[in-house]
Amino acid sequence: MIKKTAIKIFLAMACAVMVLGSCSDDIDESNLYTFTGETIEDFLANREDYSGFNYIIDRAGLKGKLSAYGTYTCFAPNNQAITEYIDSLYNDESNKNLPHNGMTANSLEGLSDSLCQDIALYHLSNTEVLGVNMSNGMTISTMLGRDINTSIDSVTGSTTVNSYSTITKMDNELENGILHEINHVIRRSNSMVAGEMEKHSNMKIFVQALKMTGLADSLEVQKKKLTVPGNITTMYTPEEISMGFTVFVETDDVLSANGINSVDDLIEKAKEWYGDCANSNGWYDYARNNNIQISTGTDYTNTFNTLNMFIRYHILRFKASYDKLNYSSNEVSKVTLYDYYETMLPNTLLKIERLSNQRYINPYYSNNTLTDQVAELGSSSMRHPMTSDNTVNGDPDYPYTFVKISSDNIQALNGYLHPINRILRYGEWVPRGVLNERMRFDVSSILWEMMSNNYRCAADAEIRALNGGVSGQDGNLRGDYIRCPQDMFSNMKLYNGDNTRLYYLPGQSNAWNNYQGDEFNCKGTFDFALRLPPVPDGTYELRLGYTANSSRGMLQFYLGTSSSLGDMTALDIPLDMRHVNSSTVNADGTISKDVITGWCDYTKTDDQGIETDGAMRNMGYMRGVLYFTNGKGGTTVSRAQKEALRRILVRQQFKQGEYWLRFKSVLKADATQFHLDYIELCPEHVYNNPTYAEDMY
Repeated sequence: MIKKTAIKIFLAMACAVMVLGSCSDDIDESNLYTFTGETIEDFLANREDYSGFNYIIDRAGLKGKLSAYGTYTCFAPNNQAITEYIDSLYNDESNKNLPHNGMTANSLEGLSDSLCQDIALYHLSNTEVLGVNMSNGMTISTMLGRDINTSIDSVTGSTTVNSYSTITKMDNELENGILHEINHVIRRSNSMVAGEMEKHSNMKIFVQALKMTGLADSLEVQKKKLTVPGNITTMYTPEEISMGFTVFVETDDVLSANGINSVDDLIEKAKEWYGDCANSNGWYDYARNNNIQISTGTDYTNTFNTLNMFIRYHILRFKASYDKLNYSSNEVSKVTLYDYYETMLPNTLLKIERLSNQRYINPYYSNNTLTDQVAELGSSSMRHPMTSDNTVNGDPDYPYTFVKISSDNIQALNGYLHPINRILRYGEWVPRGVLNERMRFDVSSILWEMMSNNYRCAADAEIRALNGGVSGQDGNLRGDYIRCPQDMFSNMKLYNGDNTRLYYLPGQSNAWNNYQGDEFNCKGTFDFALRLPPVPDGTYELRLGYTANSSRGMLQFYLGTSSSLGDMTALDIPLDMRHVNSSTVNADGTISKDVITGWCDYTKTDDQGIETDGAMRNMGYMRGVLYFTNGKGGTTVSRAQKEALRRILVRQQFKQGEYWLRFKSVLKADATQFHLDYIELCPEHVYNNPTYAEDMY
């Protein structure tokens, strides 16, 4: 057998020769080499114990793909596992509308073509995933478009997929990928969120409340068809996307520990928790500002009924597995990972943070994102320590205890259920404590559809596979991008058709100076708006994080309370993203700063750039941050890069509610690679604190 590494060397040489011959054409990699060793298909065909799965692969029309060049992962169930699964499908009487799940007989031949395709695609991934790299709660995207999740048994060390299928032999390295042998067909739920919740006997109270509020019916959206734009590019362009939900669930045991033993008990507690939230001293600013009457009555379907409010704050409008609640990419080692997400309780946020590889909701630190040290996060005395029993300051009744998320990954057809260990609610300490800090949002985290479809920070190979195995191109913009149709996002509006060609680049294989590695680009004379995350009432700085480049565009910003152009007001002067900072150290040791931004290399200063930070702010700019570097494994932090900047767009009062930020090109030419990476909303308590300074992270 020819070694896999030798084949890769051969392929690289072949690619180089072909690229020299033609710089503009994509390569059909499926025809580069005829393998003499075992492919995934060979492995299955050459072993009788996998004949059943190979039959399903054949019926699904995937033999050719698994015989050709590629980088796949295959989870292969043996014949006993296939027989058990077929028997369970045929004898399943839960679906009265589809007897035997559509099977014509209790046999391989009795499977329908659609069942064969679903089974096969759910056991295949477009990227190589080695078993030795699998972790507890890890998510793997399959060719079916649905996730599978891995878990590690703490006693035996064995790896299980979807809590049921154990890998009996992992990391069979083949010519076109990795094959893992498993002892059961991987389970997949065909129930929507509420239906899946009903299957779990320890979620009875929560699911009853979900139904009483009418929210169970609201959580049945699964797909959304898109308007395919004009064929201007060869980038991958989705025609249909998945929709979904993430629900954090208190189990009956958790509710019981808080004196809640029935849905009636929960109704009474919800009145206590939310009844006064919108009065004159209340903390739910959106409801108070709009004179919304909080209901403690029996119409539980009312959005502002206290029971309805309690349930809504547990629901996110996208589906995310445990490990994808936070993204690890190019952050420096000393920081924690965090994200802020909007819930179904109107105009509210929650924060999810990863600490010691665990996920927590709404961790509260006093004076977070402030520091009493130079170029450091701040002294430990400024933070509430979390003890081993998950209490704060050792007090189990302290209101700011962290809500821990279970890594169980209970997956429904259109979402995830995540059990939690404490009561989750939008209490006073959330807007006035947890969220009273500098909040940084990766743009893809604001766009729910990016999350539900596993586009956010996807591997380049996954995007390339969706695009028929080739990289896309739009003029001189080329790579493994996603072209975003104009009606793709709930929180974004594109105004001028194909003149705004918006692309997403996961960027996980590139050494770019981007927050979490990814970015959005634009081609054309773009004009679009992004709905900003809803923050509590207060005065904030709205900032845009970006990297300058000579091929970027120039744009005007507008801000409004809706996506209607008539509601938009221009912010300051246009930003020229083509301007790259320049600075030199003079012979006498002084530093000449960039004339437009005031930037200079802070590592060349005596005070770590503190004085010039102030000068830059006066000019409407800030350096990049210490939080991340130029790519995975990078050594240069964003703060030290001359291309990395934050533009202060406006400093003003924000009311908890709806705001839209518009980006409009002021160039007539086809602007190249307009860059959209992250935004910050920083409260006055942080940027203008009388005692501490905003940290550089």
